[in-house]
Amino acid sequence: MLLLVIGGGGGGWLYVWSLDNRVQKVDAFHGLQEDQRPVRAADSALNFLVVGKDAPNPGSTASRTDTIMLIHVPHSRDRAQVISVPRDTWTTIPASLPEDGGGPTKAKINAAYAWGEAPLLVRTIEGFTGVRIDHVVEIDFVGFGKVIDTLGGVDVTVDRAFTSSVPPGRVYEPGVHHMDSAVALEYARERRQFADGDYSRMRHQQAILAAVMRKAGSRGILTNPGQLNDFLRATTGAVRVDEKLSVFDTIWNLGGVGAENVTMLTSPTTGVGMVGDQSVIFPDTAASAKLFAAVKNDTMDEWLAENPDARNSSN
Repeated sequence: MLLLVIGGGGGGWLYVWSLDNRVQKVDAFHGLQEDQRPVRAADSALNFLVVGKDAPNPGSTASRTDTIMLIHVPHSRDRAQVISVPRDTWTTIPASLPEDGGGPTKAKINAAYAWGEAPLLVRTIEGFTGVRIDHVVEIDFVGFGKVIDTLGGVDVTVDRAFTSSVPPGRVYEPGVHHMDSAVALEYARERRQFADGDYSRMRHQQAILAAVMRKAGSRGILTNPGQLNDFLRATTGAVRVDEKLSVFDTIWNLGGVGAENVTMLTSPTTGVGMVGDQSVIFPDTAASAKLFAAVKNDTMDEWLAENPDARNSSN
């Protein structure tokens, strides 16, 4: 993007600026009361909540999310940490926004999006992490598939052999696979074939995200105006962002963050258990508090130095 801007001069900047008009906006912070939100401890850092949206379950009109990521960009703007939050994390969810008078309830964390979309999920994540969310990005899985195809597919390393649970049962062998959208999204959604279920799914989602970043940042894309334009159009069609998020400003501020500068992590947990008839994931409260305190205070470099094994295999 920066190469396009530099090469195009003023016209390049106007093109980037025009992207704001193509991206759908969502009132992600509707009803949130300032006095009930976490204090922003590090004004120069940025925290994004990224939500992967999939089609509603049969018979339901509520959107659902199997992907919840907190992306922390430190004050230096030269790197980022992506923290996946398991969708089955058992936590407290406000049953409704303050003006509706509803009380909190215990549930899986992704229920917040099904019940109240972005505003309720923001409240839930802020309560769970103690981190102030600056911006929200919703990614449509079908649209994300178009992004992958526009790139000509991506190379993803499959970490273990398995047979997909989706007919006709595609067989995945360990090693590097060149994936189009159909294969990549199947790989990103699969969890039934793994003993650790959602943990594998999160690693695979992160691996695909990293592959897209590598391909999109490659010189071949950046120096091909036609392919770059197609990629940007597909990307803007795949996302919705909060009303305060400017594509223009984000590109300017985050131009130095490449795939090699991104660290993939998972919110600490103690494992899987049952609550009634629900299979849930229990958070490691003590470990999570230390991780999210580092995010809040913009001290992730120190935390990572103390916890080198926390990085996921997709790094």
